[in-house]
Amino acid sequence: MKRILVIGAGFAGLWSALSAARKLDELHRTDEAEVAIVNPAPYHSVRVRNYEQPLDPTLVQLDTVLGPAGVRLIQAKATDIDSTARRVSIAHDGSTKTLDYDRLILAAGSVLVRPPIPGLERFSFDVDTYAGACKLQAHLLTLPALPDTPGRYTAVVIGAGLTGIELAAELPARLREIVADCDRGKVRVVLADRSTTIAQSMGGAQQVIENALTSLAVEMRPGVSLASLDAQSVTLAHGDETERIEAATVVWCGGMHANALAAQLPVTLDPLGRVPVDAFLRAEGVPGVFAAGDCARILIDGTRPSVMSCQHGRPMGRYAGNNAVSDLFGDEMLPLSIDWYTTICDLGPWGAVYTEGWDRRLVSEGETAKATKRTINGERIYPPKTGLREDIFRAAAPVVQTPPSTQRLDKR
Repeated sequence: MKRILVIGAGFAGLWSALSAARKLDELHRTDEAEVAIVNPAPYHSVRVRNYEQPLDPTLVQLDTVLGPAGVRLIQAKATDIDSTARRVSIAHDGSTKTLDYDRLILAAGSVLVRPPIPGLERFSFDVDTYAGACKLQAHLLTLPALPDTPGRYTAVVIGAGLTGIELAAELPARLREIVADCDRGKVRVVLADRSTTIAQSMGGAQQVIENALTSLAVEMRPGVSLASLDAQSVTLAHGDETERIEAATVVWCGGMHANALAAQLPVTLDPLGRVPVDAFLRAEGVPGVFAAGDCARILIDGTRPSVMSCQHGRPMGRYAGNNAVSDLFGDEMLPLSIDWYTTICDLGPWGAVYTEGWDRRLVSEGETAKATKRTINGERIYPPKTGLREDIFRAAAPVVQTPPSTQRLDKR
């Protein structure tokens, strides 16, 4: 029995496995090869929703999706890749073993970058993982029981990328729900970033985001970096000047880097630690290996590199799974090309913004964009919830979806 092995059950990994199973079924080869996926947890986490609460709806139990598709789940952590021997080492509950493969799809995702800033590892929180987001919420719930210090209800978010913006926009309302009525005026949320303006990369939406954050009473600190933090405060640096903010909660949203497994392949990684792949998602110069999602770099439209997002991870997975099976059995592979790009940023109770193109032209905002964001977060990026094999295979087809629909500003 041949084996298509997928590492990781994030957006790219889950769809790689489902697409591979679909292709095997299409070729009537299910009795000749298995699709297996290695993942430490028994669930698929809709990671991009970790800034929200509650988090239960962000988990998809893998057996409800993989089972109907005929994909084997191996609950373990992949630790080593030997691409010459075509073997992967895995670990679970203190034991280790190896798995041989005929085709490998590396979809191990990315991790939050944590530079050696004094106090960062010990005193900061994050929403990089489901566990990290749960830890943050558990901490917030303890705040009313802490001593009444000036920073008890102050939260500082470091990093104003999409995750940092979305979390900062949510936190004022979340904190006010937790604290007593008499303390709601003490809630303070600060969003800090090294860029000269908050949301600097958001093009035509930048000023809208800044206005929305202001209306939500989020204080903005552009042009600063995190110098240090402790249990009671955070120190921000701007040139030779520093600002100390008393804060019981500091959340680090400081950027992503590809999973370390990518470095085990004999390739030259890009600055984000990603594996270069061709239009068919094949790792360049590594026979039998494909890569997709945050740990892979493809020229998504033939010119621009893919971004670490579910927007690109999901189609990359669908094509990688299809092509791994096609490559194994000598069928024609399909090149991936996406000629559109959108960015939808949630802004909590204020609404959201929706942009199009790499220059991020604003096309929708407020409650209109929020409705689109709800559809994306609650429906579009989930696998079918029916549990039916035909629905799952239909969703796993190697096709590029059209952009999410929204009511455009220019059509009002």
